[in-house]
Amino acid sequence: MRPHTIDFSVDDLSDLRKRLARTRFRQNLPDEDWRWGVPQPWLRDLVDHWLNDYDWQATQAELNALPQVIGTAGGLHVHAFHVRSPHPEATPLLLCHGWPGSIVEFLDCLPALTDPTAHGGRAEDAFHVVLPSMPGFGLSGPTSAPGAGVAAIATAFADLMRRLGYERFVAQGGDWGAFVVRDLGLAHADRLLGAHINFPWAVPPPGVEDPLAEATPQERAVMEDNERVHGADQGYSIQQETRPHSIGPALEDSPAGLAAWLLEKFHTWADTREGLPYGVDRLLDNTMLYWLTGTATSAARLYAESVPYGADPRVWGRRVEVPTGVAVYPYEKTRAPRAWLERQWNLVHWSEQPRGGHFAAFEQPELFVGDLRSFARALPHRS
Repeated sequence: MRPHTIDFSVDDLSDLRKRLARTRFRQNLPDEDWRWGVPQPWLRDLVDHWLNDYDWQATQAELNALPQVIGTAGGLHVHAFHVRSPHPEATPLLLCHGWPGSIVEFLDCLPALTDPTAHGGRAEDAFHVVLPSMPGFGLSGPTSAPGAGVAAIATAFADLMRRLGYERFVAQGGDWGAFVVRDLGLAHADRLLGAHINFPWAVPPPGVEDPLAEATPQERAVMEDNERVHGADQGYSIQQETRPHSIGPALEDSPAGLAAWLLEKFHTWADTREGLPYGVDRLLDNTMLYWLTGTATSAARLYAESVPYGADPRVWGRRVEVPTGVAVYPYEKTRAPRAWLERQWNLVHWSEQPRGGHFAAFEQPELFVGDLRSFARALPHRS
């Protein structure tokens, strides 16, 4: 792994501006809302802001202020930010994002994670943070050959941590990151001090007449509500599982199209009771990491690469014995009953948060950091 500096060319940014200026918008409908996807007035405002006010150079400078490495780990191309704590006995922490996110989800958490004494915590709460882009995503992409599924990514991240000097570490993830954490817990259990997820996914117990028999009434209601709200929200997943190369050209040719495809999920899957929980510039930071690296297709391809993983009994027929923490956020779109998770993970920590949705660290950085600290305090041999 070698040091790296992000430096996209003036030509890349000039091309983006020309494409934004030539965006072909469909005709508006009266009183548009989010029912059928991104409302056209919202997208028009976003494109106008992106073209006339957004400053990628400021974001690039922010990212380049963080130490970063790039190279090959576990046979895959990987870029990672490696931010060591000023506290030498800090716990090594691997953060794993998912789709349609990126490392941007965690940026506002890094100061409190690495330097807790400056942010309301204690020295023993400190983490040495390794924040990679998922292979195929952003600065770790695009992938150039098949095979970059969940298991391969877990192997790459285990190798990355060893190359950075961490034989043992805590792994945290949401969305696809939670599946990578699970694979680390199964295939590389000796390397993990602990596993922490904010995507409480588990499969139903096999061979039972009523899989929800162990669910509480509240859990049943939550699952029914999730099915009602998100049951019709699977088109993106089916498309990316089956034909990522058909949607890819549209996403890589039109920045407005890419933004609509990605950012609709940041609205639909978030806790928006008090408005959108992140600023428009941060949403554009996330979009830029897909656009400038040309990774919309390879990121979508992770769905196709990982279809077998979702039904593999070698994955779901075993229990992760690594000490595991689960944080449940009220607007998370996928939440299994606790009994299902206890069957598949060695739960030592369970928390139910008052606010937040699918993008926990992005939406609620203070709650996310606080829960991760609470989980890590209970782990033996943290350093």
